[in-house]
Amino acid sequence: MYTCCMQAASAPLESGRERAYRYLRETVLVDPAVQGTFLNEVGLAQAVGVSRTPVREALLLLVSEGLVEMVPKRGAYVPPLSGRQIKELMELRALLERHAASVTLVTGTVPLAAMREALAEQEQLVDPIDADTAKVFIEWDRRFHQSLIDAARNDLIARTYAGLRTRQMRVGVAALFRATDRQHAVCVEHRQILDALESGDETASHAAIEDHLQITLQLFLEA
Repeated sequence: MYTCCMQAASAPLESGRERAYRYLRETVLVDPAVQGTFLNEVGLAQAVGVSRTPVREALLLLVSEGLVEMVPKRGAYVPPLSGRQIKELMELRALLERHAASVTLVTGTVPLAAMREALAEQEQLVDPIDADTAKVFIEWDRRFHQSLIDAARNDLIARTYAGLRTRQMRVGVAALFRATDRQHAVCVEHRQILDALESGDETASHAAIEDHLQITLQLFLEA
């Protein structure tokens, strides 16, 4: 009886569509090499270990999110992010992150420990840089910023920000290869954000966040 109850309380198994969706968002779409290319549904199905139907369903979800386009007779296309899309992403991030900085400074909930941990992990990955290391580096970058957002304790804002993950990863990974030693510069910029938050200076915190995002944006606008 106890075993039965324990089984009933366990988390539901992930469906094939969910597995394919997660694989596409977290592994495939964050790879700079797939930008501007068509995806192979058969290859994706083999990689995930499902049939083509769950892959197609996952792709349609990504179409609704604007991350993939379905081209008649050619299949699923991954459009490169435009300069305008990157600018809009940075503007939205700046609004949410500045808000989170203000809230956490007022409430005394700035997640300094979590942000320091993420920065320390990044500092271990500054050199050398390759495609796989870049993904790990940017995942820690995302956690650095997400921890600040989460600490503001607004579930809707936290979910909205988390929904930007794939775009953040795509832009972040690509940015690392657009400037010499960009990963080291990111760590310096993160340290400046941390220092401003630790000092309790709201204006300096906002400026550090804005500068960090603008530097990344400029790497694409000047290309």
